[in-house]
Amino acid sequence: MVFEVPLDKDKVRLDAFLADQVDMLSRNQAAHLIEACEVTVNNSSQISKNFKVRAGDMVEVADNVLTNYAAPHDSYAVLPEDIPIKVVFEDDQLAVISKPKDLVSHPSPGHEKHTLVNGLLWRFGKEHLGTLQGPDKLGLVHRLDMDTTGLMLIAKNDAVQQKLQDAIKAREVDRRYLTLVHGNIAPLTGLIDVGMARSSRHRIKMMATADPGAREAITTFQTLEHFAAVDHDDGFTLLECHLMTGRTHQIRLHMNYIHHPVVGDPLYGTGDARKNLQAPRQFLHSYRLSFDHPTTHERLSFAEPLPPDLKTVLVSLRERSLGKTEAGRDLSQDVLE
Repeated sequence: MVFEVPLDKDKVRLDAFLADQVDMLSRNQAAHLIEACEVTVNNSSQISKNFKVRAGDMVEVADNVLTNYAAPHDSYAVLPEDIPIKVVFEDDQLAVISKPKDLVSHPSPGHEKHTLVNGLLWRFGKEHLGTLQGPDKLGLVHRLDMDTTGLMLIAKNDAVQQKLQDAIKAREVDRRYLTLVHGNIAPLTGLIDVGMARSSRHRIKMMATADPGAREAITTFQTLEHFAAVDHDDGFTLLECHLMTGRTHQIRLHMNYIHHPVVGDPLYGTGDARKNLQAPRQFLHSYRLSFDHPTTHERLSFAEPLPPDLKTVLVSLRERSLGKTEAGRDLSQDVLE
């Protein structure tokens, strides 16, 4: 389907223009279409939802793609499900939960049921979840990959959801992750600042790129502990990663970009089970979350220990430890052991 941009839509954002043209296509869905390389402007792929269309531009999306994305929201039939969710903190405005492994954040093709949102509906009720992300993403302020565990923010109403999302964009929410990566990273601290976009070759993957249309992605890290190499691997480094932005697969892609992929990562890592320490999943855990409460303005901070499956991986490396850094020694042992 091809849409010509009229004069009254000159300089409108691409995602807003698409959502306005297609019935039942939300702006969020339009953004996903763009980031998935499904949209062209004047026959050139456009991957930035912020791109400003000009009068006379020809915007094209394949009919079958629009059919899938513009389906009624009811098609997912997002219903409450009794899925155990650990609530770390809760008041009448928001909640902090700990997402378990093997749980997708929200319904999507192939994962229409048994998601975190289904569990949130059961735990809090539809009337106590923010709706700004759409009816299939109720309450979500940010997301974690299916196999990433740990702390997430949940908003109980639209006003709080908006304030928390704005705080994340302003980098006022401190999100830190523990990850074990391949190889020994020499600097004790580092910053990775490289843009990200959806891969044009592999729809599930993201790619690091300097393309002007790429989304800004910044990760900082500090080394906590080194583990020695043996004959079948190059050793490992335990890191704390701090998200300055929150892009899909950001830490996983950034670690791959600096040639230290996350242990057990099926998409960006190495497929050798022995080199991956027989890790049951990607070693990535959202362990610390700090933010100002949007209504009381109190600074809140939470820490969630490594889950048992990731602790087991660290225990298997204990005899290979080359020692902890000062940052590693300062980290509460309750988190790691």
